[in-house]
Amino acid sequence: MRPILHGDVSDAARALLAAPSEARERLCRRMIAEADAALSHVNRTGTLHPAWGNGSLMSAARKRRLAPEPGFHDMDYCRCMETVLSCLIEHDVERI
Repeated sequence: MRPILHGDVSDAARALLAAPSEARERLCRRMIAEADAALSHVNRTGTLHPAWGNGSLMSAARKRRLAPEPGFHDMDYCRCMETVLSCLIEHDVERI
């Protein structure tokens, strides 16, 4: 996966916010796996992955419906941001 920037986390959280709450953690892990696979494809072929894009989490997230971005006063959105960050931390630990 490409380096993670704020926009990646925000778009992933918006994708989670648009999904049912019970499916969010699984969806987040799937988007991370798709970003990893897409970057491998890009590195191998020199072309974008046809389904998941350029290997960024943002690209994987934007293949889904995104909820409008609320502010941090929205606790559901905060939980989605927390889920994305937790999954990214877990993913990094698994790679070590």
